[in-house]
Amino acid sequence: MKAIIIGATSGIGRELARQMSKDGYILGLAGRRTHLLDSLQAELPSQCFTSCLDLTNITESVRAFNELLKTMECGGEDKRADECVNKGVDIVIINSGVGSADPEYPLSDELQTVAVNVAGFTAMANLAYHYFSEKKSGHIVGISSVAAVKGGLSAPYHASKAYVSNYLEGLSCRSHVNNNNIIITDIRPGFVDTDMAKGDGVFWKAPVEKAAKQIIDAIQKKRRVVYVTKRWRIIGLLLGCLPFTIYRKFIR
Repeated sequence: MKAIIIGATSGIGRELARQMSKDGYILGLAGRRTHLLDSLQAELPSQCFTSCLDLTNITESVRAFNELLKTMECGGEDKRADECVNKGVDIVIINSGVGSADPEYPLSDELQTVAVNVAGFTAMANLAYHYFSEKKSGHIVGISSVAAVKGGLSAPYHASKAYVSNYLEGLSCRSHVNNNNIIITDIRPGFVDTDMAKGDGVFWKAPVEKAAKQIIDAIQKKRRVVYVTKRWRIIGLLLGCLPFTIYRKFIR
């Protein structure tokens, strides 16, 4: 099996790469920090390829993603396209995401969140969908968040994750109508022990190893929507049912 992980340099993406490599996956690792990609590649036991990709630059990201697909199709060897038939990528995991905890809510931070989590995500998901449409099979995995269920103080982060979940649902509908056998999985993590959940006493913060293991299990079972860790499904259901007036008092 071949899988691309977009946003593999840290956190959930990096741990997914470690565990999937141990399981024998051939990996394509994409991220904006070349030195972290290189260090990750050096520690993985299975074959892997890297690509420097910054989702704030859509044009370059599209080029880099397409190049990575072509490289992985032929195992990095220089072959004609017809020699690489049925040797393409099976899974694309879109893990890249940013969020700001600055209480001043600067415009620059909010625009960057939208640029990466909405525009960048859309570009990668659209390319993956068209790629798998041609193959008539494939699996797109988007890392959303429990934050997708309700708005919050970090307005663009919550809104962008709601966009990710809705976009993935739309792709699932599109795949069903077009009958092109593309599996769509929406992963909604709660707090995971990464740089995005800093500080002590964070509610239900899960080890990144446990979160990655559950994500891989969801991928293998071809699940549609999965909360990580599993108990966050309770929070997701409660948030969905909670009247806004009560929710607003709670977050205050």
